[in-house]
Amino acid sequence: MANDTQVIKDPQDAGVSHSDTMVINIGPQHPATHGVLRVRLQLDGERVVQAEPVIGYLHTGFEKSAETMTYQQCNTLTDRMDYLAPMTNNLAYVLAVEKLMGLEVPKRAQYIRVMFSELTRIASHLVWLATHLMDLGAMSPFFYMFREREVILDLIEDASGVRMNPSYFRVGGIAYDLPDGFMDKLRDFLKDFPRWMKMYRNLFEDNPLIAERLKGVNVLTQEACLAHSVTGPMLRASGLALDLRQAEPYSSYEDFEFDVPTRDAGDSFARLWVRVDEIYQSAKILEQCLDMITPQGVYMTRDRKVALPPRDQIYGDMEALIHQFKLVTEGFPVPAGEVYQGVEGPRGEMGFYLVADGGPRPYRWRARTPSFYNLQTLPAMCADGLVADVIVAIGSIDIVLGDVDK
Repeated sequence: MANDTQVIKDPQDAGVSHSDTMVINIGPQHPATHGVLRVRLQLDGERVVQAEPVIGYLHTGFEKSAETMTYQQCNTLTDRMDYLAPMTNNLAYVLAVEKLMGLEVPKRAQYIRVMFSELTRIASHLVWLATHLMDLGAMSPFFYMFREREVILDLIEDASGVRMNPSYFRVGGIAYDLPDGFMDKLRDFLKDFPRWMKMYRNLFEDNPLIAERLKGVNVLTQEACLAHSVTGPMLRASGLALDLRQAEPYSSYEDFEFDVPTRDAGDSFARLWVRVDEIYQSAKILEQCLDMITPQGVYMTRDRKVALPPRDQIYGDMEALIHQFKLVTEGFPVPAGEVYQGVEGPRGEMGFYLVADGGPRPYRWRARTPSFYNLQTLPAMCADGLVADVIVAIGSIDIVLGDVDK
């Protein structure tokens, strides 16, 4: 905690009539805030009177930067907004551009997008679970749970060449086809995964200390979630089974069978188990991907106004080389109009609102990031709670600061 404490002399200034309150800061350098987040706490002893999140320390400027870049170049920014879920960010953005252009994406590419989105969801939830349990004092899960995340990052690297921020999804399809042996590696991962998840659950499932820290703590009702525009696992932990993959299917999610996990308590314990259950549902979707993705097939649109020429043509065809040069340097024009497209990311609804003026760069580029909206609930979750429960609340929201300071 920062040492710039301040005692409020007039209790009425803090809205507390029975005693003085003290104002302290948690962050923005505190590791328990999961990034450069500052929380301004008004305390009456150990009891929280008010918890005010203060954002803006990251200074990313993603939205304005995107308006100086071509539509394809903007894709690299979406990786970095939520670096734990780059694939779902990629998907929301390319779907928005494709909707503006009326592009048809090959079925094989749609299924591959689903596959990597679910791998990303598992990896993101594992990082969240490991760090959240570490906030509660459980160190062992942190070291173990990164093992499966490493396997997932290896799979992403096999396909895209990059472990993080791959920009693998492209407008019209995907950047490269799946490499030889990829599906076998995915099959091996899914075969071992239930055994590892069982071991992880043994580390925390029946731990009375973790249950005591989470049950009945930081309760957020369904009405409060809707009032704050909360989405994702936080909303489903309050009992509302809203998931864009089923409510507004995209990228052929309607072809997959899976459940939407929910809980009713709306507390930190419920949020933990919704995310754990989602890991199993993502694995169920991945099992279906193994059966639905064909070994060979078209993975990019045939529209040459958008798609780069095949690499083997570039070296022997001057027209193809010129075409590639112009697409890379100038981009492709997008018809004038506006569009919004949302997807179900690990933290909730990730969406992009684009305004096109007919040129190769977006006129307006705005992101609807789940961490930004979900963080609004922190004051409601922490009011009249204990200081120690503020750390639990921040962890249970599952924020990524690049997703907040956009």
